[in-house]
Amino acid sequence: AQELVESGGGSVQAGGSLRLSCAASGDTYSGQAMAWFRQAPGKKLEEREGVAAIGSDGSTSYADSVKGRFTVSRDSAENTLNLQMDNLKSEDTAMYYCVVVGPRLSAIRALHALSLGIPFAHWGQGTQVFVAS
Repeated sequence: AQELVESGGGSVQAGGSLRLSCAASGDTYSGQAMAWFRQAPGKKLEEREGVAAIGSDGSTSYADSVKGRFTVSRDSAENTLNLQMDNLKSEDTAMYYCVVVGPRLSAIRALHALSLGIPFAHWGQGTQVFVAS
């Protein structure tokens, strides 16, 4: 079984940076599209937002709200998915989840998996990010 463990969350002032990491244990996620989703305070589970994704082909895709500020990367050797978040804003405050979306998916489809009705293979437990204005 695959387990995803996120880390790197915390509190930061607006304009600051954080780096989230997702360690995958068990099966490898080679060839799987993966993504970071977030759930803002007061939002329902079904309102989770795709933030950044890496497709099965290695392509990347970002939500408009984070383009130019967030960078998603994958370290296949260490079986980790990372999210570098720079110039953070108060509206980035949320619980961030690492997700294995599935095989043979583009980054764009992985990013919008919830709205497309694509079932997720695995969710992590999440890591909290709080950005003070």
